[in-house]
Amino acid sequence: MLRFAITLFAVITSSTCQQYGCLEGDTHKVKPSPEPNMHECTLYSESSCCYANFTEQLAHSPVIKVSNSYWNRCGQLSKSCEDFTKKIECFYRCSPHAAHWINPRYTAAIQSVPLCQSFCDDWYEACKDDSICARNWLTDWKRDESGENHCKSKCMPYREMYANGTDMCQSMWGESFKVSESSCLCLQMNKKDMVAIKHLLSESSEESSSVSSSEEHSCQKKLLKFEALQQEEGEKTR
Repeated sequence: MLRFAITLFAVITSSTCQQYGCLEGDTHKVKPSPEPNMHECTLYSESSCCYANFTEQLAHSPVIKVSNSYWNRCGQLSKSCEDFTKKIECFYRCSPHAAHWINPRYTAAIQSVPLCQSFCDDWYEACKDDSICARNWLTDWKRDESGENHCKSKCMPYREMYANGTDMCQSMWGESFKVSESSCLCLQMNKKDMVAIKHLLSESSEESSSVSSSEEHSCQKKLLKFEALQQEEGEKTR
């Protein structure tokens, strides 16, 4: 049953990728394809918009620099905070679904990707005692001639920069993400996303900005089934 769920996800991924392709960033492919030798971001290894060699930058902790952006301008991130930052980086760089939320004004960027409230709250909790100097990581850095980022403001704890998980998710990457009203029709950057993706990419979800009760119920039902299948598969491999 779990294999069927994974196969279904692969079909959804394939049809979506044919429609949307990848974002037009400097590290993105034109179209997603398998990357079996990824060092990180393995959630997207079966259909990836990034090349495996890109993920080498994320494979070792602490992460110092990704492309031309340093993550340690206010000191090394804690391991828990770094892990969440990696999830966001992996989604943007590698997810075959990211282009579904392409920013119409800048095709290398995303806009209003729905994140689960629980994900944002957990991310905030993981990072609240780390330090940061840029509220918006896309616009609030000083860039030198080589494009590398430097602080324009003093470093402060995340808990002072952002009021809560919602504020952080909807500010740190500009308009890239939004916190969903739904607890199911949203992304958590893990395997459970395969359930949400099916609904989020449906025609009805695209046409409506609000979450219908029927969509929410259907998603919740399938998520519970998926979790049960995962648990069953885990018990068989013990």
